[in-house]
Amino acid sequence: MLSRAAWSLMLKKSGHGRREMHSPEAPARGEGKMPPYANWYAERSYPMPEEPFCSDLNAEQQALKEKEKGSWTQLSHAEKVALYRLQYHQTFAEMNRRSNEWKTVMGCVFFFCGFTALLIWWQRVYVYPPKPITLTDEWKAQQLQRMLDMKVNPVHGLASHWDYEKKEWKK
Repeated sequence: MLSRAAWSLMLKKSGHGRREMHSPEAPARGEGKMPPYANWYAERSYPMPEEPFCSDLNAEQQALKEKEKGSWTQLSHAEKVALYRLQYHQTFAEMNRRSNEWKTVMGCVFFFCGFTALLIWWQRVYVYPPKPITLTDEWKAQQLQRMLDMKVNPVHGLASHWDYEKKEWKK
């Protein structure tokens, strides 16, 4: 990354980055300007661009520009809108309009969640070994009975909660 001094020296030698004057009839279209100022359309963060949106005008648009120099009361609403469209790409309402991009993002999120769930299911079925026998209910019941028969932890543990005379758990 270039330092600020090297960048400014490079701009001075190349001639870029200077703000030059130009007439409204012949806009510079961002030539010789740094990227933040090179855009020729309005954005929410930069709503008033220096150059008009349309610089190459046809005969009808040029006639409208000549008519613009006169009284604006003689212009119709459609002509005023056409002049606005020559200067700016979008209105503020069009710039602030919500997009439907969130639908695409949520669709991708759900797609990848579903794909991940299918991958996990496939791994459980085909990749992982079957559950060990020690996790079956039958094995757990036999293990509990063995611990009770051995009287494991008779004072505070498991065997202290078992009534050996009635063969049931104490209440």
